[in-house]
Amino acid sequence: MEDGLMPLVPGRSVGFMSLGCSLHEVLTTIKADVRMFPRFQLYHDDFRPINSPIHVVLPDNGIRLQFDGPDQRLRLIEVLDFSKAKLVYKDVEVFKPAEGYGALSAGALGPKFKHIYEKLLGPTYSGEYVPPASDDPNDRGVYNLSYPGIAFNFLVQHSAYSPKKDFISLLSSSATGPATSMAVFYGESWQKARGTLFTAPPPNPRAIALAGSKGKEGGPDEIETAKIHGEGRIELVRRSSPPFWIILSETTPQDLVMELGAPDSIYRKNDHRISIHKDRRTSDVSDQSPLGLTPDDTLDSDNNSVIGTDDEDDWDDDDEAALEAQEREVAAAEHFYNYYHHGFDVLLSQPTQISPPSPTSERKEADLHQDGELSAQPLNHLTATKIIFHGNVPGSYQFNRHRRSRWTLEHVPSEHFKDPLNSEMRFSDISGRLKEVFQPYYQSPEEERLQQRGMALNRGWGDSPGSSCELLGGWEDGSGKKSKFANPGSGVFEGDGNVGNVELFGFPGMVFEVLKNGAVSSLTVY
Repeated sequence: MEDGLMPLVPGRSVGFMSLGCSLHEVLTTIKADVRMFPRFQLYHDDFRPINSPIHVVLPDNGIRLQFDGPDQRLRLIEVLDFSKAKLVYKDVEVFKPAEGYGALSAGALGPKFKHIYEKLLGPTYSGEYVPPASDDPNDRGVYNLSYPGIAFNFLVQHSAYSPKKDFISLLSSSATGPATSMAVFYGESWQKARGTLFTAPPPNPRAIALAGSKGKEGGPDEIETAKIHGEGRIELVRRSSPPFWIILSETTPQDLVMELGAPDSIYRKNDHRISIHKDRRTSDVSDQSPLGLTPDDTLDSDNNSVIGTDDEDDWDDDDEAALEAQEREVAAAEHFYNYYHHGFDVLLSQPTQISPPSPTSERKEADLHQDGELSAQPLNHLTATKIIFHGNVPGSYQFNRHRRSRWTLEHVPSEHFKDPLNSEMRFSDISGRLKEVFQPYYQSPEEERLQQRGMALNRGWGDSPGSSCELLGGWEDGSGKKSKFANPGSGVFEGDGNVGNVELFGFPGMVFEVLKNGAVSSLTVY
Protein backbone atom coordinates (compact mmCIF):
# COMPACT_ATOMS: atom_id res chain seq x y z
CA MET A 1 0.00 0.00 0.00
CA GLU A 2 2.24 2.79 -1.32
CA ASP A 3 1.86 6.14 0.50
CA GLY A 4 -0.95 4.64 2.54
CA LEU A 5 -3.20 4.15 -0.50
CA MET A 6 -5.45 1.12 -0.33
CA PRO A 7 -6.58 -0.49 -3.61
CA LEU A 8 -10.34 -0.79 -4.03
CA VAL A 9 -11.83 -3.80 -5.81
CA PRO A 10 -15.66 -3.65 -5.98
CA GLY A 11 -17.31 -6.83 -4.80
CA ARG A 12 -14.07 -8.07 -3.33
CA SER A 13 -11.78 -5.96 -1.15
CA VAL A 14 -10.38 -2.75 0.24
CA GLY A 15 -6.64 -3.09 0.75
CA PHE A 16 -5.86 -6.45 2.31
CA MET A 17 -9.41 -6.73 3.69
CA SER A 18 -11.20 -9.19 1.40
CA LEU A 19 -14.84 -10.14 1.76
CA GLY A 20 -14.94 -13.60 3.33
CA CYS A 21 -11.76 -13.10 5.40
CA SER A 22 -11.96 -14.35 8.96
CA LEU A 23 -12.17 -11.93 11.88
CA HIS A 24 -9.00 -13.49 13.29
CA GLU A 25 -7.12 -12.90 10.04
CA VAL A 26 -8.19 -9.26 9.79
CA LEU A 27 -7.47 -8.38 13.44
CA THR A 28 -4.10 -10.13 13.38
CA THR A 29 -3.07 -8.19 10.27
CA ILE A 30 -4.31 -4.88 11.70
CA LYS A 31 -2.45 -5.42 14.98
CA ALA A 32 0.76 -6.14 13.08
CA ASP A 33 0.65 -2.74 11.30
CA VAL A 34 0.23 -0.13 14.01
CA ARG A 35 1.55 2.63 11.74
CA MET A 36 -1.18 2.05 9.15
CA PHE A 37 -3.91 1.19 11.68
CA PRO A 38 -3.14 3.04 14.94
CA ARG A 39 -6.45 2.15 16.57
CA PHE A 40 -9.34 -0.20 16.22
CA GLN A 41 -12.54 -0.74 18.15
CA LEU A 42 -14.55 -3.96 18.31
CA TYR A 43 -18.26 -3.98 19.11
CA HIS A 44 -20.33 -7.07 19.85
CA ASP A 45 -23.48 -8.12 21.67
CA ASP A 46 -22.49 -9.38 25.13
CA PHE A 47 -25.61 -11.53 25.40
CA ARG A 48 -25.65 -12.86 21.82
CA PRO A 49 -21.96 -12.87 20.82
CA ILE A 50 -22.31 -15.72 18.30
CA ASN A 51 -25.62 -15.03 16.60
CA SER A 52 -25.24 -11.26 16.12
CA PRO A 53 -22.85 -9.36 13.79
CA ILE A 54 -19.45 -8.15 14.98
CA HIS A 55 -18.27 -4.66 14.02
CA VAL A 56 -14.65 -3.54 13.75
CA VAL A 57 -14.18 0.22 13.44
CA LEU A 58 -10.92 1.79 12.22
CA PRO A 59 -11.43 5.40 13.37
CA ASP A 60 -8.19 6.72 11.88
CA ASN A 61 -8.94 5.12 8.51
CA GLY A 62 -12.62 6.04 8.23
CA ILE A 63 -13.62 2.39 7.76
CA ARG A 64 -16.09 0.04 9.44
CA LEU A 65 -16.03 -3.73 8.91
CA GLN A 66 -19.00 -5.99 9.58
CA PHE A 67 -18.61 -9.73 10.23
CA ASP A 68 -21.30 -12.35 10.64
CA GLY A 69 -21.43 -13.90 14.12
CA PRO A 70 -21.59 -17.67 13.48
CA ASP A 71 -18.67 -17.90 11.04
CA GLN A 72 -16.93 -14.57 11.82
CA ARG A 73 -16.28 -13.76 8.17
CA LEU A 74 -16.14 -10.30 6.63
CA ARG A 75 -19.43 -9.48 4.92
CA LEU A 76 -19.46 -5.72 4.47
CA ILE A 77 -16.79 -3.02 4.16
CA GLU A 78 -18.04 0.53 4.75
CA VAL A 79 -16.20 3.79 4.18
CA LEU A 80 -17.69 6.37 6.55
CA ASP A 81 -15.07 9.11 6.20
CA PHE A 82 -13.54 9.59 2.75
CA SER A 83 -11.04 12.13 4.04
CA LYS A 84 -9.38 9.40 6.14
CA ALA A 85 -9.80 6.46 3.76
CA LYS A 86 -7.15 6.79 1.07
CA LEU A 87 -8.55 4.60 -1.69
CA VAL A 88 -7.46 4.08 -5.27
CA TYR A 89 -9.45 2.35 -8.01
CA LYS A 90 -7.54 1.44 -11.18
CA ASP A 91 -4.88 4.09 -10.50
CA VAL A 92 -7.50 6.78 -9.84
CA GLU A 93 -8.00 8.11 -6.32
CA VAL A 94 -11.56 7.71 -5.12
CA PHE A 95 -11.45 11.06 -3.34
CA LYS A 96 -9.08 14.01 -3.15
CA PRO A 97 -9.78 16.67 -0.50
CA ALA A 98 -9.01 19.38 -3.05
CA GLU A 99 -12.36 18.63 -4.71
CA GLY A 100 -13.99 20.70 -1.98
CA TYR A 101 -17.36 20.66 -0.33
CA GLY A 102 -20.74 19.89 -1.82
CA ALA A 103 -23.61 22.35 -1.56
CA LEU A 104 -25.47 20.30 1.03
CA SER A 105 -22.62 18.35 2.56
CA ALA A 106 -22.75 20.18 5.90
CA GLY A 107 -18.99 20.03 6.12
CA ALA A 108 -18.64 16.40 4.99
CA LEU A 109 -16.00 15.45 2.46
CA GLY A 110 -16.53 12.85 -0.24
CA PRO A 111 -16.40 12.17 -3.98
CA LYS A 112 -18.98 13.93 -6.11
CA PHE A 113 -21.30 12.02 -8.39
CA LYS A 114 -19.59 13.38 -11.53
CA HIS A 115 -16.23 12.04 -10.36
CA ILE A 116 -17.70 8.61 -9.68
CA TYR A 117 -19.58 8.58 -12.99
CA GLU A 118 -16.87 10.01 -15.25
CA LYS A 119 -13.58 8.93 -13.66
CA LEU A 120 -14.29 5.79 -11.66
CA LEU A 121 -17.19 3.49 -12.44
CA GLY A 122 -19.22 4.87 -15.36
CA PRO A 123 -22.93 4.34 -16.12
CA THR A 124 -25.26 2.30 -13.94
CA TYR A 125 -28.96 1.78 -13.28
CA SER A 126 -31.06 4.12 -11.18
CA GLY A 127 -30.83 3.60 -7.46
CA GLU A 128 -33.09 3.80 -4.43
CA TYR A 129 -34.27 6.94 -2.65
CA VAL A 130 -35.10 6.94 1.07
CA PRO A 131 -37.06 10.07 2.06
CA PRO A 132 -36.44 11.88 5.37
CA ALA A 133 -38.52 11.00 8.40
CA SER A 134 -40.19 14.44 8.53
CA ASP A 135 -42.27 16.25 5.92
CA ASP A 136 -40.06 19.32 5.96
CA PRO A 137 -39.07 19.98 2.30
CA ASN A 138 -35.74 21.39 3.50
CA ASP A 139 -34.75 18.07 5.04
CA ARG A 140 -32.59 15.72 3.08
CA GLY A 141 -33.22 12.18 2.00
CA VAL A 142 -30.65 9.55 1.06
CA TYR A 143 -30.11 8.36 -2.49
CA ASN A 144 -28.32 5.01 -2.79
CA LEU A 145 -26.51 4.56 -6.10
CA SER A 146 -25.41 0.98 -6.65
CA TYR A 147 -22.94 -0.74 -8.96
CA PRO A 148 -22.04 -4.47 -8.87
CA GLY A 149 -20.26 -4.96 -5.56
CA ILE A 150 -20.17 -1.29 -4.54
CA ALA A 151 -22.69 1.41 -3.58
CA PHE A 152 -22.63 5.09 -2.58
CA ASN A 153 -24.98 7.17 -0.42
CA PHE A 154 -25.75 10.79 -1.32
CA LEU A 155 -27.74 13.35 0.67
CA VAL A 156 -30.43 14.91 -1.52
CA GLN A 157 -32.69 17.87 -0.73
CA HIS A 158 -36.12 16.28 -0.46
CA SER A 159 -37.92 19.07 -2.33
CA ALA A 160 -35.69 18.44 -5.36
CA TYR A 161 -36.48 14.72 -5.63
CA SER A 162 -39.10 13.35 -8.01
CA PRO A 163 -39.49 9.73 -9.11
CA LYS A 164 -39.98 11.04 -12.65
CA LYS A 165 -36.72 12.97 -12.59
CA ASP A 166 -33.59 11.56 -14.25
CA PHE A 167 -31.28 10.35 -11.43
CA ILE A 168 -28.21 11.60 -13.33
CA SER A 169 -29.63 15.12 -13.42
CA LEU A 170 -30.62 14.88 -9.76
CA LEU A 171 -27.26 13.61 -8.46
CA SER A 172 -25.24 16.07 -10.53
CA SER A 173 -27.33 19.09 -9.44
CA SER A 174 -26.65 21.48 -6.57
CA ALA A 175 -29.43 19.76 -4.58
CA THR A 176 -27.15 16.76 -4.05
CA GLY A 177 -24.01 16.82 -1.97
CA PRO A 178 -20.96 14.58 -2.32
CA ALA A 179 -21.10 10.92 -1.33
CA THR A 180 -21.29 10.55 2.45
CA SER A 181 -20.47 6.83 2.62
CA MET A 182 -19.60 3.81 0.50
CA ALA A 183 -20.20 0.08 0.87
CA VAL A 184 -18.27 -2.83 -0.66
CA PHE A 185 -20.24 -6.08 -0.73
CA TYR A 186 -20.68 -9.23 -2.78
CA GLY A 187 -23.63 -9.07 -5.14
CA GLU A 188 -25.11 -7.59 -8.27
CA SER A 189 -26.54 -4.57 -6.46
CA TRP A 190 -27.05 -3.36 -2.91
CA GLN A 191 -30.81 -3.77 -3.19
CA LYS A 192 -30.45 -7.45 -4.15
CA ALA A 193 -27.55 -8.32 -1.84
CA ARG A 194 -28.56 -6.77 1.48
CA GLY A 195 -31.21 -9.37 2.30
CA THR A 196 -28.67 -12.22 2.37
CA LEU A 197 -25.60 -10.17 3.22
CA PHE A 198 -24.79 -12.15 6.38
CA THR A 199 -26.09 -15.56 5.33
CA ALA A 200 -24.99 -16.19 1.73
CA PRO A 201 -21.84 -18.33 1.30
CA PRO A 202 -18.83 -15.97 1.03
CA PRO A 203 -17.07 -16.15 -2.33
CA ASN A 204 -13.52 -15.91 -0.97
CA PRO A 205 -11.61 -18.04 1.53
CA ARG A 206 -10.99 -17.03 5.14
CA ALA A 207 -7.22 -16.80 4.76
CA ILE A 208 -5.64 -13.91 2.86
CA ALA A 209 -2.93 -16.26 1.57
CA LEU A 210 -5.57 -18.39 -0.19
CA ALA A 211 -7.58 -15.50 -1.64
CA GLY A 212 -5.62 -15.31 -4.88
CA SER A 213 -4.18 -18.83 -5.06
CA LYS A 214 -5.13 -22.11 -6.63
CA GLY A 215 -4.88 -25.47 -4.89
CA LYS A 216 -2.26 -25.56 -2.16
CA GLU A 217 -0.11 -22.77 -3.61
CA GLY A 218 -1.18 -20.39 -0.85
CA GLY A 219 -1.21 -23.02 1.89
CA PRO A 220 -3.26 -26.02 3.01
CA ASP A 221 -6.97 -26.04 2.29
CA GLU A 222 -8.97 -24.43 5.08
CA ILE A 223 -11.40 -26.25 7.35
CA GLU A 224 -15.08 -25.40 6.96
CA THR A 225 -16.40 -27.39 9.91
CA ALA A 226 -15.51 -30.31 12.17
CA LYS A 227 -17.97 -33.19 12.47
CA ILE A 228 -17.56 -35.11 15.74
CA HIS A 229 -18.60 -38.75 15.28
CA GLY A 230 -17.67 -40.09 18.73
CA GLU A 231 -15.07 -42.65 19.84
CA GLY A 232 -12.25 -40.36 18.83
CA ARG A 233 -13.35 -39.92 15.20
CA ILE A 234 -13.34 -36.37 13.85
CA GLU A 235 -14.17 -35.50 10.24
CA LEU A 236 -12.68 -32.19 9.09
CA VAL A 237 -14.74 -30.89 6.17
CA ARG A 238 -12.55 -28.77 3.90
CA ARG A 239 -13.33 -25.96 1.48
CA SER A 240 -12.32 -27.70 -1.75
CA SER A 241 -10.45 -30.90 -0.78
CA PRO A 242 -11.98 -34.18 0.40
CA PRO A 243 -12.60 -34.47 4.16
CA PHE A 244 -9.67 -35.33 6.42
CA TRP A 245 -10.41 -37.82 9.19
CA ILE A 246 -8.54 -37.62 12.47
CA ILE A 247 -8.70 -40.85 14.47
CA LEU A 248 -7.50 -40.17 17.98
CA SER A 249 -4.67 -42.44 19.16
CA GLU A 250 -4.02 -43.41 15.53
CA THR A 251 -3.43 -40.24 13.47
CA THR A 252 0.26 -39.34 13.54
CA PRO A 253 2.03 -35.95 13.55
CA GLN A 254 3.13 -36.70 9.99
CA ASP A 255 -0.52 -37.12 8.96
CA LEU A 256 -1.37 -33.74 10.48
CA VAL A 257 1.47 -31.90 8.78
CA MET A 258 0.70 -33.48 5.41
CA GLU A 259 -3.00 -32.61 5.50
CA LEU A 260 -3.13 -29.46 7.65
CA GLY A 261 0.31 -27.97 7.08
CA ALA A 262 2.96 -27.19 9.66
CA PRO A 263 1.56 -25.95 12.99
CA ASP A 264 1.70 -22.22 13.70
CA SER A 265 3.46 -23.00 16.97
CA ILE A 266 4.19 -25.88 19.33
CA TYR A 267 3.18 -25.73 22.99
CA ARG A 268 4.93 -27.96 25.51
CA LYS A 269 2.82 -29.16 28.40
CA ASN A 270 4.10 -27.91 31.73
CA ASP A 271 1.03 -27.41 33.91
CA HIS A 272 -0.91 -30.14 35.70
CA ARG A 273 -2.77 -28.24 38.41
CA ILE A 274 -6.02 -30.13 37.78
CA SER A 275 -4.23 -33.47 38.22
CA ILE A 276 -5.68 -33.56 41.76
CA HIS A 277 -8.98 -34.53 40.11
CA LYS A 278 -7.41 -37.70 38.69
CA ASP A 279 -7.70 -39.46 42.07
CA ARG A 280 -11.06 -41.07 41.35
CA ARG A 281 -11.57 -44.23 43.43
CA THR A 282 -14.78 -46.10 42.67
CA SER A 283 -15.29 -46.52 46.41
CA ASP A 284 -15.83 -42.75 46.76
CA VAL A 285 -17.88 -41.29 43.94
CA SER A 286 -17.60 -37.83 45.49
CA ASP A 287 -13.97 -37.70 44.35
CA GLN A 288 -14.94 -38.04 40.73
CA SER A 289 -14.10 -35.14 38.47
CA PRO A 290 -16.86 -33.35 36.58
CA LEU A 291 -14.57 -33.08 33.59
CA GLY A 292 -15.15 -36.55 32.17
CA LEU A 293 -11.47 -37.50 32.25
CA THR A 294 -10.07 -40.11 29.89
CA PRO A 295 -9.99 -43.71 31.08
CA ASP A 296 -6.24 -43.72 31.68
CA ASP A 297 -6.73 -40.96 34.26
CA THR A 298 -8.73 -43.38 36.40
CA LEU A 299 -6.72 -45.27 38.98
CA ASP A 300 -7.23 -49.03 39.31
CA SER A 301 -9.11 -49.42 42.57
CA ASP A 302 -8.50 -53.16 42.58
CA ASN A 303 -4.91 -52.61 43.65
CA ASN A 304 -6.16 -50.86 46.76
CA SER A 305 -8.47 -53.70 47.76
CA VAL A 306 -5.75 -56.37 48.01
CA ILE A 307 -4.15 -56.99 51.42
CA GLY A 308 -0.63 -58.24 50.81
CA THR A 309 2.56 -59.04 52.73
CA ASP A 310 5.30 -56.54 53.57
CA ASP A 311 7.36 -57.83 50.65
CA GLU A 312 4.44 -57.29 48.34
CA ASP A 313 4.12 -53.74 49.67
CA ASP A 314 7.76 -53.13 48.77
CA TRP A 315 7.12 -54.47 45.30
CA ASP A 316 4.10 -52.20 45.01
CA ASP A 317 6.23 -49.21 46.02
CA ASP A 318 8.80 -50.10 43.37
CA ASP A 319 6.10 -50.49 40.75
CA GLU A 320 4.54 -47.18 41.74
CA ALA A 321 7.90 -45.40 41.51
CA ALA A 322 8.53 -46.92 38.10
CA LEU A 323 5.04 -45.92 36.96
CA GLU A 324 5.56 -42.34 38.14
CA ALA A 325 8.89 -42.17 36.30
CA GLN A 326 7.22 -43.48 33.16
CA GLU A 327 4.40 -40.93 33.49
CA ARG A 328 6.94 -38.11 33.83
CA GLU A 329 8.71 -39.32 30.70
CA VAL A 330 5.44 -39.48 28.78
CA ALA A 331 4.40 -36.01 29.99
CA ALA A 332 7.75 -34.57 28.88
CA ALA A 333 7.14 -35.82 25.33
CA GLU A 334 3.57 -34.50 25.10
CA HIS A 335 3.01 -31.31 23.19
CA PHE A 336 0.40 -29.38 21.24
CA TYR A 337 0.30 -28.53 17.59
CA ASN A 338 -1.32 -25.07 17.60
CA TYR A 339 -3.23 -24.37 14.39
CA TYR A 340 -4.37 -20.80 14.98
CA HIS A 341 -5.45 -20.33 11.35
CA HIS A 342 -7.55 -23.52 11.46
CA GLY A 343 -9.08 -22.74 14.86
CA PHE A 344 -7.93 -25.74 16.89
CA ASP A 345 -5.06 -27.33 18.82
CA VAL A 346 -4.05 -30.99 18.71
CA LEU A 347 -2.43 -32.78 21.65
CA LEU A 348 0.24 -35.27 20.62
CA SER A 349 1.03 -37.98 23.15
CA GLN A 350 1.27 -41.74 23.43
CA PRO A 351 -1.86 -43.64 22.35
CA THR A 352 -4.50 -43.84 25.03
CA GLN A 353 -7.80 -45.63 25.58
CA ILE A 354 -10.67 -44.72 23.30
CA SER A 355 -13.69 -42.88 24.66
CA PRO A 356 -16.89 -44.93 24.91
CA PRO A 357 -19.57 -44.81 22.20
CA SER A 358 -22.71 -42.76 22.52
CA PRO A 359 -25.69 -44.87 23.68
CA THR A 360 -27.69 -43.49 20.74
CA SER A 361 -24.99 -43.92 18.09
CA GLU A 362 -26.25 -45.51 14.89
CA ARG A 363 -22.97 -47.23 14.12
CA LYS A 364 -23.14 -50.97 13.93
CA GLU A 365 -21.62 -52.92 16.82
CA ALA A 366 -19.13 -54.59 14.50
CA ASP A 367 -17.70 -51.18 13.63
CA LEU A 368 -17.25 -50.03 17.21
CA HIS A 369 -14.03 -50.16 19.18
CA GLN A 370 -14.46 -52.17 22.33
CA ASP A 371 -14.70 -49.95 25.42
CA GLY A 372 -11.25 -49.41 26.83
CA GLU A 373 -9.45 -50.88 23.83
CA LEU A 374 -6.05 -49.37 23.03
CA SER A 375 -4.99 -48.18 19.62
CA ALA A 376 -2.94 -50.48 17.43
CA GLN A 377 -0.14 -47.88 17.39
CA PRO A 378 2.93 -48.79 19.51
CA LEU A 379 2.98 -47.12 22.93
CA ASN A 380 6.20 -45.24 22.22
CA HIS A 381 4.66 -43.64 19.12
CA LEU A 382 3.17 -40.14 19.41
CA THR A 383 -0.37 -39.74 18.07
CA ALA A 384 -3.15 -37.17 18.20
CA THR A 385 -5.07 -37.90 21.40
CA LYS A 386 -7.13 -34.74 22.00
CA ILE A 387 -8.34 -31.76 19.98
CA ILE A 388 -9.46 -28.38 21.29
CA PHE A 389 -11.84 -26.51 18.99
CA HIS A 390 -11.86 -22.79 19.78
CA GLY A 391 -14.98 -20.65 19.44
CA ASN A 392 -13.12 -17.29 19.40
CA VAL A 393 -16.09 -15.77 21.23
CA PRO A 394 -15.84 -11.98 21.67
CA GLY A 395 -15.42 -11.24 25.35
CA SER A 396 -13.64 -14.50 26.15
CA TYR A 397 -10.13 -14.49 27.58
CA GLN A 398 -8.60 -16.23 24.57
CA PHE A 399 -10.34 -14.08 21.98
CA ASN A 400 -8.38 -13.71 18.70
CA ARG A 401 -5.75 -16.29 19.58
CA HIS A 402 -7.42 -18.64 17.08
CA ARG A 403 -9.93 -18.09 14.33
CA ARG A 404 -13.39 -19.43 15.06
CA SER A 405 -13.81 -23.18 14.57
CA ARG A 406 -17.31 -24.49 13.90
CA TRP A 407 -18.34 -28.02 14.86
CA THR A 408 -21.28 -30.40 14.98
CA LEU A 409 -21.90 -33.41 17.22
CA GLU A 410 -23.07 -36.16 14.86
CA HIS A 411 -23.12 -39.06 17.35
CA VAL A 412 -25.71 -37.94 19.92
CA PRO A 413 -29.18 -37.97 18.34
CA SER A 414 -32.07 -38.33 20.75
CA GLU A 415 -35.45 -39.91 20.24
CA HIS A 416 -37.12 -36.64 19.36
CA PHE A 417 -34.19 -34.59 17.97
CA LYS A 418 -32.09 -36.07 15.17
CA ASP A 419 -30.30 -32.91 13.98
CA PRO A 420 -26.68 -32.60 15.12
CA LEU A 421 -25.85 -30.26 17.98
CA ASN A 422 -23.62 -27.41 16.84
CA SER A 423 -21.20 -24.73 17.98
CA GLU A 424 -23.74 -21.91 17.57
CA MET A 425 -26.11 -23.31 20.20
CA ARG A 426 -26.21 -22.19 23.81
CA PHE A 427 -24.74 -24.71 26.20
CA SER A 428 -28.06 -25.04 28.04
CA ASP A 429 -29.56 -26.50 24.85
CA ILE A 430 -26.53 -28.70 24.21
CA SER A 431 -26.35 -30.08 27.74
CA GLY A 432 -30.06 -30.89 27.79
CA ARG A 433 -29.64 -33.28 24.85
CA LEU A 434 -26.37 -34.74 26.17
CA LYS A 435 -27.84 -35.44 29.61
CA GLU A 436 -30.67 -37.32 27.96
CA VAL A 437 -28.38 -39.30 25.67
CA PHE A 438 -25.71 -40.24 28.23
CA GLN A 439 -28.07 -40.99 31.13
CA PRO A 440 -27.55 -44.79 30.72
CA TYR A 441 -23.78 -44.28 30.90
CA TYR A 442 -23.84 -43.56 34.65
CA GLN A 443 -24.34 -46.18 37.36
CA SER A 444 -26.47 -43.97 39.59
CA PRO A 445 -28.18 -40.57 39.59
CA GLU A 446 -25.60 -39.36 42.13
CA GLU A 447 -22.70 -40.32 39.85
CA GLU A 448 -24.44 -38.57 36.95
CA ARG A 449 -24.95 -35.40 38.99
CA LEU A 450 -21.33 -35.29 40.15
CA GLN A 451 -19.91 -35.96 36.71
CA GLN A 452 -21.97 -33.23 35.08
CA ARG A 453 -21.49 -30.41 37.58
CA GLY A 454 -19.50 -27.41 36.38
CA MET A 455 -15.95 -26.67 37.46
CA ALA A 456 -15.12 -22.98 37.83
CA LEU A 457 -11.99 -21.66 36.14
CA ASN A 458 -10.48 -18.18 35.86
CA ARG A 459 -8.21 -17.81 32.87
CA GLY A 460 -7.13 -14.34 33.89
CA TRP A 461 -4.99 -15.55 36.82
CA GLY A 462 -1.73 -16.54 35.19
CA ASP A 463 -1.32 -19.60 32.98
CA SER A 464 -4.26 -21.92 32.63
CA PRO A 465 -4.20 -25.41 34.15
CA GLY A 466 -4.17 -28.64 32.22
CA SER A 467 -5.76 -32.06 32.56
CA SER A 468 -7.66 -34.27 30.16
CA CYS A 469 -8.92 -30.93 28.86
CA GLU A 470 -5.68 -29.11 28.10
CA LEU A 471 -6.16 -25.39 28.64
CA LEU A 472 -3.57 -23.19 27.03
CA GLY A 473 -2.18 -20.26 28.98
CA GLY A 474 -2.27 -16.51 28.56
CA TRP A 475 -1.23 -14.70 25.41
CA GLU A 476 0.58 -11.54 24.50
CA ASP A 477 -2.13 -9.08 25.53
CA GLY A 478 -2.91 -10.94 28.73
CA SER A 479 -5.40 -8.50 30.21
CA GLY A 480 -8.37 -10.81 29.95
CA LYS A 481 -10.57 -7.77 29.30
CA LYS A 482 -11.97 -7.54 25.82
CA SER A 483 -15.05 -5.83 24.55
CA LYS A 484 -13.85 -2.73 22.70
CA PHE A 485 -10.28 -2.62 21.43
CA ALA A 486 -8.09 0.44 21.14
CA ASN A 487 -4.38 0.95 20.62
CA PRO A 488 -3.59 -2.71 19.83
CA GLY A 489 0.11 -2.10 20.23
CA SER A 490 -0.33 -1.10 23.87
CA GLY A 491 -2.72 -3.86 24.83
CA VAL A 492 -5.19 -1.46 26.47
CA PHE A 493 -8.74 -2.78 26.49
CA GLU A 494 -12.13 -1.77 27.80
CA GLY A 495 -14.73 -4.26 28.92
CA ASP A 496 -15.87 -6.66 31.60
CA GLY A 497 -13.06 -7.60 34.00
CA ASN A 498 -14.63 -11.00 34.71
CA VAL A 499 -14.45 -12.41 31.19
CA GLY A 500 -11.77 -14.84 32.38
CA ASN A 501 -14.35 -16.67 34.51
CA VAL A 502 -15.67 -19.79 32.79
CA GLU A 503 -17.06 -23.18 33.76
CA LEU A 504 -16.04 -26.60 32.52
CA PHE A 505 -18.62 -29.32 31.90
CA GLY A 506 -17.71 -32.88 31.01
CA PHE A 507 -19.47 -35.64 29.10
CA PRO A 508 -17.94 -38.89 27.82
CA GLY A 509 -15.33 -37.94 25.23
CA MET A 510 -16.03 -34.20 25.48
CA VAL A 511 -15.29 -31.21 27.71
CA PHE A 512 -17.07 -27.88 27.18
CA GLU A 513 -15.72 -24.52 28.31
CA VAL A 514 -18.71 -22.24 28.81
CA LEU A 515 -18.89 -18.47 29.32
CA LYS A 516 -21.31 -16.76 31.68
CA ASN A 517 -23.56 -15.82 28.75
CA GLY A 518 -23.99 -19.50 27.83
CA ALA A 519 -21.74 -19.48 24.75
CA VAL A 520 -19.33 -22.39 24.30
CA SER A 521 -15.85 -20.88 24.08
CA SER A 522 -14.11 -24.20 23.41
CA LEU A 523 -14.80 -27.90 22.98
CA THR A 524 -12.22 -30.55 23.81
CA VAL A 525 -12.69 -33.94 22.16
CA TYR A 526 -10.76 -36.91 23.50
